[in-house]
Amino acid sequence: METLLAKRVKALTPSSTLAITAKAKELKAQGKNVIGLGAGEPDYNTPQNIIDAAVDSMNQGHTKYTPSAGLPALKKEIAAKLQRDQGLSYDSSEIIVTNGAKHGLYTLFQVILDEGDQVVIPIPYWVSYPEQVKLAGGVPVYVEGEERNQFKITPEQLENSFSDRTKAVIINSPSNPTGILYTEEELRKLGEVCLEHNVLIISDEIYEKLVYGGYKHVSVAELSPQLKEQTIIINGVSKSHSMTGWRIGYAAGNKQIIKAMTNLASHSTSNPTTTAQYGAIAAYAGSQQPVEEMRQAFEQRLKIIFAKLVDIPGFTCVKPQGAFYLFPNAKKAAELTGFNNVDEFAEALLEEAMVAVIPGSGFGAPDNIRLSYAASLELLEEAIDRIHRFVESKLK
Repeated sequence: METLLAKRVKALTPSSTLAITAKAKELKAQGKNVIGLGAGEPDYNTPQNIIDAAVDSMNQGHTKYTPSAGLPALKKEIAAKLQRDQGLSYDSSEIIVTNGAKHGLYTLFQVILDEGDQVVIPIPYWVSYPEQVKLAGGVPVYVEGEERNQFKITPEQLENSFSDRTKAVIINSPSNPTGILYTEEELRKLGEVCLEHNVLIISDEIYEKLVYGGYKHVSVAELSPQLKEQTIIINGVSKSHSMTGWRIGYAAGNKQIIKAMTNLASHSTSNPTTTAQYGAIAAYAGSQQPVEEMRQAFEQRLKIIFAKLVDIPGFTCVKPQGAFYLFPNAKKAAELTGFNNVDEFAEALLEEAMVAVIPGSGFGAPDNIRLSYAASLELLEEAIDRIHRFVESKLK
């Protein structure tokens, strides 16, 4: 019944991770000892105070609808978090709670894009950015962040990508999949280009709390009142508080855009899950020590695993400053081991070394692979050792 499908759905690009994921599940079902490094979520459980708050909310009868834009108490805590962490002042009409940051992005594109409007997406990109833009009738315009520049785009590249149909640019810092972090000066220069051309900045800050090596996360919105007005912040509790399954994110920014997002949400999702919202209140209002402990654990893993990874023949890697991903260039390793491309190399890693990684082609970077270090140090070390042994065994 394919003829019944809408054109916008048929135009979607299938996830390049599906084949690897399906194969990994198949091998595990056969009893094979597969180590999966594809996870995009922390391996820690949600902190207990958040779980307790959610349970208490249900026991107190808070199991009904909430306003479409989210509980006023949660929006108050989000505003307090933005003031505390970024020095930014937002009132409740400038904040919407969404069913995860992904839903926030989806709703945002739906309300700002008309058919043919363009959104600038730096490469490498999170896999859902271009698909969500296309679903809203928009056109993704790609700008390649070169590996020699830590995968960051330059102001000149950004300006050259603009046309009279450019509506927005996405900045994801720290980045999925690279883990790179834009500096304050780099953001300021990119922001100036957007201000000059009246282009909206979509600042995806979901990995904001996972920053390492003494680096500091900076939001482009905090750099000037003009940039704050020109920016929509997308964030949430998924990564920072290990609440991926709770599905609570938010968008903060221009009141008119937030109102439009709220109107759309009222006709699509009604409201984010009530119980999860009470958990998110506890996440922002309670102690942030669990967040810091998780950050420190990820930083320690990065320090150990990165050194082992770059010791693999044919691997080079830009050291990430945030998130929990490594994004090594494996093109040389694929060539040395007799594979035509990195996708084939990644498939062989799974079938022969029993290590599942995500091919970089899904992120617009076919020479790379993505490895998540959101797993125990023991598993990570074993996985890197397996990859190393695999490469060594096939060297010509």
